[in-house]
Amino acid sequence: MAAAQVRIPAQAKKGEVIEIKTRIQHDMETGLRKDSAGKTIPRLMLKSFVCKYNGTPVFEADFDTSVSANPMMSFFTVATESGKLEFIWTDDNNVAVKEEASITVA
Repeated sequence: MAAAQVRIPAQAKKGEVIEIKTRIQHDMETGLRKDSAGKTIPRLMLKSFVCKYNGTPVFEADFDTSVSANPMMSFFTVATESGKLEFIWTDDNNVAVKEEASITVA
């Protein structure tokens, strides 16, 4: 898997609803395509995503065959305290990509 990108506000007021945007580079092979030699390309897709805010999950998603390559997601959470957001994508081979971002809540 390649690089992941996240976008969160650097600062927020306590109780403010913030938007979080994520994107990860991943080919999302369905196991249905064939290569130039006619062999089936093995399935290799993202199977799950979780966002944790100071260790507590605030958003989770399971993926299936209809998700595009390089998926982008946008979701919302409430800024409760300063800290760290952790983003974890896991594929069919249980390979995980992790990204972190910090937010200051006043």
